[in-house]
Amino acid sequence: MAIKAIFFDFWGTLVENGVRSPTKEVKFILRLRDMDFSEYVIKFEEAFMTKKFESLKQAFQEVITSFNLAVPEFVIEKLIGLWNKNAILAMAYDETVEVLQALKKDYKLVLIANTDQFSIGNVLDKFELRQYFDEIALSCETGLLKSNSEAFEKILKKLKIKKTEAVMVGDSLESDIKAAENAGIKAILVDRHNKREYAEKIFNLNELKEKLS
Repeated sequence: MAIKAIFFDFWGTLVENGVRSPTKEVKFILRLRDMDFSEYVIKFEEAFMTKKFESLKQAFQEVITSFNLAVPEFVIEKLIGLWNKNAILAMAYDETVEVLQALKKDYKLVLIANTDQFSIGNVLDKFELRQYFDEIALSCETGLLKSNSEAFEKILKKLKIKKTEAVMVGDSLESDIKAAENAGIKAILVDRHNKREYAEKIFNLNELKEKLS
C-alpha cells in the first residue's frame, strides 16, 4: 500500500543536537553507568518528557526522584547547563529543509517527538520548521511517549490514514524504531554514522524519497 504519511522524529533526525547524546550525558552525570540504556531511556523520558514543568530545575528534580537518587545542587545546575547548551547549539541538518519542502508536496508530514518543552519550541522557530508539518505531537504536551502506540493512533485517526499507509523516520532504535514497530508502523532508521544494524536504513534524509517509492 502506498505511503501517505511520514512521521518524523526531531532530535538527531531533523536537527543535530548541540551536545553529543545529551540523554546519555545525563545518565553519565547521574552515575547510572551500570543501568542498561534501553531501561534508562524509557524511565528518563517518562519522568522528563511527559508533562510540562515550571523550570528545567523542577524537571530534573523529577528525574532524580524517579531514579531514587540524592544529588547535590551543583549536579542539577550542571544538568541544566547541559540541556540549555544543547538547545542553543542545535542545528538543522543541511538537507532537512530541502527534504521537508519536497516531501510536503506528496505526503502528510507529522512531527512526533519525545521531548521537554524548554528546548524544542525555540529550535522549531529558529529554523522555521513548523510550516512543514500537518501535525505536531510533542510528548510534553500530549503526555504520550512514542513507546505508547496511542501516540501514533491518535494522529492516524485524525488524518484518516491507515497504519500501512504510514512510515516512521528516526535515529533511535529504542525511542523511534521499536516504538513504531510496536504501533504496527513501518520504520526507517537514520544512521548518519553507520553504527547500527537495521534492515531499512538510510544515512541521511536525502535517501528517504527513494525508500518510499
